[in-house]
Amino acid sequence: MPTDRPQAAYRAAPDLDQIAALARAALATIPPEFRSHVRDVVIRVDDFPDEDTCREMELRSPYDLLGLYRGLPLEAKGDNPPVSDVDMIFLYRRPILEYCFETGEDLSDIIRHVLVHEIGHHFGLSDEDMERIETTS
Repeated sequence: MPTDRPQAAYRAAPDLDQIAALARAALATIPPEFRSHVRDVVIRVDDFPDEDTCREMELRSPYDLLGLYRGLPLEAKGDNPPVSDVDMIFLYRRPILEYCFETGEDLSDIIRHVLVHEIGHHFGLSDEDMERIETTS
């Protein structure tokens, strides 16, 4: 749903670093009790998901995925998580920008929504769980 707030002014499409800065700003707005659980989660911005991810997710197009959580949900880690596991949230710049262009939604709002959705996966919530939460709030 479009917002009444003006879009950020960019002469060109925001680059990877600008999207990462928007993600950091969005992360700062998340309640502290959740933020403390994601402080070690790496947020990475790529233009598109890689070919393996596209195959794994059975995407029709690389534009079909705005973000992805890779790692073990908190509930699966227990008290002694494996050292080699790095939790990552991927944000995909080009699909996010396309979505922004198609919907007219504010770019910062979209990034925050995708980031919150992927953090939900870090907490072990399924897409269905998050949809139920979003429709009841």
